[in-house]
Amino acid sequence: MLASLLYPQIHQVLRHLSTVHNAKAHAHEAMRALKNFASIFKVSVGDVTISVDAKPGTADSGNLEFDLSDLFLKVGQAAQSAKTAWCLLVDELQYLSKKELAALIVALHRVNQESLPVLFFGSGLPQVASMAGDAKSYAERLFDFPPIGSLDKAAAVKAIRQPIESEGASISDAALERILHRTEGYPYFLQEWGFQAWNIAESSPISREDVDRASVEALRRLDEGFFRVRYDRLTPKEREYVIAMASLERRPYRSSDIADKLGENVNTLGPQRARIIAKGVIYSPRYGDVEFSVPMFEEFVKRVEGSD
Repeated sequence: MLASLLYPQIHQVLRHLSTVHNAKAHAHEAMRALKNFASIFKVSVGDVTISVDAKPGTADSGNLEFDLSDLFLKVGQAAQSAKTAWCLLVDELQYLSKKELAALIVALHRVNQESLPVLFFGSGLPQVASMAGDAKSYAERLFDFPPIGSLDKAAAVKAIRQPIESEGASISDAALERILHRTEGYPYFLQEWGFQAWNIAESSPISREDVDRASVEALRRLDEGFFRVRYDRLTPKEREYVIAMASLERRPYRSSDIADKLGENVNTLGPQRARIIAKGVIYSPRYGDVEFSVPMFEEFVKRVEGSD
């Protein structure tokens, strides 16, 4: 998966670098390495073609750690020659396999050792930091792991109020408070409630009643898309686990309490819990505890429990 995701992005970067006079030679070498990489990992290139000959011995060993490092070094050298930098952005890092994440870490470590102008920003669920440490023990020294969660009240208010006021309209304080309460400051939910409230309101200022009507449509869209996509990843047994979680009042949820609810041994449920974490539905904030990866998911589970 990682090789297929990186290929078109790196190809685009190298095409751009190949137009810079001082970087042409290094970009050409990087293109040859990319062609090897695509061939050895059987990347489906679609309409993308590389009009260079492969160069045996570079990014073609079949070992992802070695070959991705070779490729990143070549791209970094091309960027350096062009007196610019290459910035790689990867979302949903938790879906990479341990092998893929380890290869990515090794490649970034190599370009860092060579002081090449390569930047990396990755995002994912809270377990990404521990996943990186498990993949390569030195990851905690190589990266910063700033937490990004719900917005604080001031930022959440600004996220809703500013776009409304930029259109010459306004929103009441009561409506804002209702949105903050319903969304828990979660950025995507703020966007959804703001979108629905704007479309439903017939006059300015947007009122609390407008937000209440918007909440019905916002929840419907989340249930049918955002939440449903995550729920549908689960097997029937995994759904039983999250249903048991949602039925508990205490948060974060203790693994032992979930096991008691299911009438199972906590150790027996370990592999099942690990699979649900791998699917991005829950995460472990600390040993023995689990939480849903997004706010309001437990409410969704309660809503659908009777129909699934």
